[in-house]
Amino acid sequence: AHLTDTLTACRPGDKFQAAFGNERGTVNLSVRVSDITVRQEHLRILALNDINNELDEKEIDSWIRLTRVLTHEIMNAVTPITSLSDTLLKLTEARISKEEMRHGLQTISTTGKGLLAFVESYRRFTRIPTPEPSLFYLKGFINRMAELARHQYPDTPVTFNVSIVPDDLILYADENLISQVIINLLKNAIQAFETGATAATGTNAETTAETNAATTEKHINIRAYCNEAEAVLIEISNNGPAIPPDIAGHIFIPFFTTKENGSGIGLSISRQIMRLSGGSLSLIAGKETTFVLKFN
Repeated sequence: AHLTDTLTACRPGDKFQAAFGNERGTVNLSVRVSDITVRQEHLRILALNDINNELDEKEIDSWIRLTRVLTHEIMNAVTPITSLSDTLLKLTEARISKEEMRHGLQTISTTGKGLLAFVESYRRFTRIPTPEPSLFYLKGFINRMAELARHQYPDTPVTFNVSIVPDDLILYADENLISQVIINLLKNAIQAFETGATAATGTNAETTAETNAATTEKHINIRAYCNEAEAVLIEISNNGPAIPPDIAGHIFIPFFTTKENGSGIGLSISRQIMRLSGGSLSLIAGKETTFVLKFN
């Protein structure tokens, strides 16, 4: 009945996914709606495609990637712990100085704490609270997020350009959860500038001068508006170093990171929050790195 109601209410130009249950389980359909006039009779054409296999393949691929990253991180932590433990056990049979024992135990302790921090990151990823949406004005909210980001990184001079159209644009969402998404994206943008400056170190004087000239003004643009379908969009872009194509396809994978001390869960949590909020988070490739939050 639900599927029938959905198909009855659709209009030409609609594209959406629908699901229904039968004796085989849940069937996922991709639906495209168009129209045609035949002998002065206006007809709707519904193209239905079973996409269960495609969804299953994507889910399996996602789990394989996640398992690969988890295995890599755990092995990196467990291997030195096991190796050092074996070494200390052998040394106890012979003479071992207090300094050697202290150094070995310190390494085991540090590595163990790192593993605990990793597991805590995993718990954070799997325990996002249920959104509690409310209405709030985006102008004041976005300005607060920009100020907070600016105070967190006072040594990185960044110009924030904020555009809210209309001026009194309102969003219905969980303000606390969305603030996590915005702050994470702004933090990543500012850190991208810092990474770019570090990368320029060690180049010849001419190249460095060109790099400094090209990045004299570091700016982050935040734009919020409604599209034709009355969905609210928030775009966050920066003129820092572009994300390489081979990395861009992995940035939303949990625990994937290129940062030395990064947890790799910031963007994956942000996308999960947007999904729980009935929206989406995507990266748009271009001259500037741009992330788009869409609230349907």
